[in-house]
Amino acid sequence: MNNRVLLLSVLLIAGVVVSGDGQLAVKPAPGPQADLKVVKPVMECAQLTSLRGVPISSIAGVPMRVASAQVVTDGPAPFCEVKGYVSPQVNFEVHLPTNNWTQRFVQVGCGGLCGSLRGVRVGNADSCVPAQNGELALAATDTGHTGGDGTWAANDPQLRADFGYRGEHVTALAAKALIQKYYGQKQAYAYFVGCSEGGREAAMEAQRYPEDFNGIVAGAPALNFLTQNTFYHAWNATHNSDSDGHAILTPDKLPILHAAVMDACDALDGLKDDIISDPRACHFDPITIQCKAGQDAATCLTPTQVSLVREIYNGPRDNKGQRLVISGPMPGSELSWGQFVPANLDMTTAGGASLATSVFENMAFQKNPPLTSKLSDFHFDEATFKAIEPMREIYDAADPDLSGLAKAGGKLIMWHGWADSAIPPLNTVAYFDAVREMMGNDKVNQFARLYMFPAGYHCNGGETTIAVDMLSPIIAWAEKGVAPERIVGRFSKGGRGLNASAAKVYRTRPVFPYPQIALYKGTGSIDDEANFVAAAPKTQPEKITWLGSASKLTGYEKWCGWDGMTFSCSKDGSKQ
Repeated sequence: MNNRVLLLSVLLIAGVVVSGDGQLAVKPAPGPQADLKVVKPVMECAQLTSLRGVPISSIAGVPMRVASAQVVTDGPAPFCEVKGYVSPQVNFEVHLPTNNWTQRFVQVGCGGLCGSLRGVRVGNADSCVPAQNGELALAATDTGHTGGDGTWAANDPQLRADFGYRGEHVTALAAKALIQKYYGQKQAYAYFVGCSEGGREAAMEAQRYPEDFNGIVAGAPALNFLTQNTFYHAWNATHNSDSDGHAILTPDKLPILHAAVMDACDALDGLKDDIISDPRACHFDPITIQCKAGQDAATCLTPTQVSLVREIYNGPRDNKGQRLVISGPMPGSELSWGQFVPANLDMTTAGGASLATSVFENMAFQKNPPLTSKLSDFHFDEATFKAIEPMREIYDAADPDLSGLAKAGGKLIMWHGWADSAIPPLNTVAYFDAVREMMGNDKVNQFARLYMFPAGYHCNGGETTIAVDMLSPIIAWAEKGVAPERIVGRFSKGGRGLNASAAKVYRTRPVFPYPQIALYKGTGSIDDEANFVAAAPKTQPEKITWLGSASKLTGYEKWCGWDGMTFSCSKDGSKQ
């Protein structure tokens, strides 16, 4: 494995020190937080299944039912595991600490198309002390359906709405009602943490239900859910498929491509360090590695592959040249192209192709395409874009008006890796720019920040082990008003999840609030974050025009529900 592969992943942590043997090591140092006392339960866990007195559904404000409640001793501390659902079928699971609850509630998002409850744990919180000690009340939901292939949405508009926006909201209401009953008081602070689909859910909460949570963390959010999971993934999958259904661009060519990109753009920020600080400044042309006469084909790209790579970087467009999504993946992300460059060369196994097929067949249109339709039947044109727009009003979390969150006193941290190819990072950048343009930089800076991580893959996964703590910064901001002005990232390998603090760290680097980047001061080790300061980027944000630019930016959302025997939607929120 070469050095470029080893240095691909940026990790968040509150503090890093040098150990006695000269190695960089983690020193957990969470941000400030409110001094909250431990609150004990006022009832037995099992009693939550047979509540007397006021029905819990009337407290939650939604029709909910508790199916089971039992004490579980796995993990750092015992907790009361409560399972239930909100009608019609939004399943939830809530963990309520039995001995050491410190009055915080954290709801975690799901991934992909959701559809399961595979354990409730907080991601991106590896050095957060309350999370490590099991002090948090936790909740998660399947968002109203079982199975992640999209077939559940084919003929059920309620399940579409539950997945789109309602499921996380009613789960928050149900979890808070359980907290009130179990402890005899409500939580002092509520947080939502999610990445990818969970990041979309986080953004949806900030936009539609700004009073649900005091702090929200939205990582690599699928804001433009519908175009992302149709046009983007379908384009990459179908264009990288030959007439036999095999991949044109093969996995063995990705390291060659990535090395050429790094050779061309690594030093643009002034350092040759295997990091592209701002990929927007990189204008790489794959023609530079096209095979020459007599060259070993294993060391270069064929003309067909060069053409394909250009199309992937450019992103899907119609026959008029109009962009159908905001962008393709950024230079520097090539080793993460496994979504559309499958290892076994069979394009039917590509994750992006499978996701695009599910959404195309079951979720994208008000009326589904014929059952005989295949992904190759999806058209990259303006007519198709207009046909999916009604469902964007259910699924997309792209409203830049966050005045409700600001008014409620909530805090929002968004983050994204520049090397993410599953959800290209310019989606998040463009959204945050729209928020700043609508509300003003000074106003936004009071309650929302964006952090862009150089070399970070999707949800900071990738070739090396990732450990991220975004929970401590949002707690510090929500509870003590301490905004995260500088987050130290660590490059490491070994260790994962809550054990990630055991990882061997070989580089630290600060990440500053967007649009700032880290600039080397000119002296000291480039592996020490102390030798970097915040600086303005050399590349000014490009005003990207795509077909979605013509859509109404705010107030586009539909709110759907049952009115007697009829399911209908409106724009006024009356059917939520």
